[in-house]
Amino acid sequence: MAFVAANTQAPLGAVATLRVVDSILNLKSSVLAWNEARVTRKILSRLSAAQLEDIGLTRADLF
Repeated sequence: MAFVAANTQAPLGAVATLRVVDSILNLKSSVLAWNEARVTRKILSRLSAAQLEDIGLTRADLF
């Protein structure tokens, strides 16, 4: 039976590249989550106190 040597080392710079890409993807996810929360707060802030009460929120819950 023939012995096959497997190369288990990543190519030079692959780990650094992966970390940069992961950082960019994490930043993108954070920005998208922040923007979604901002839009939701903006929409909810337009509701009256009675409308907020109907959905179980108060003005203080928005911020």
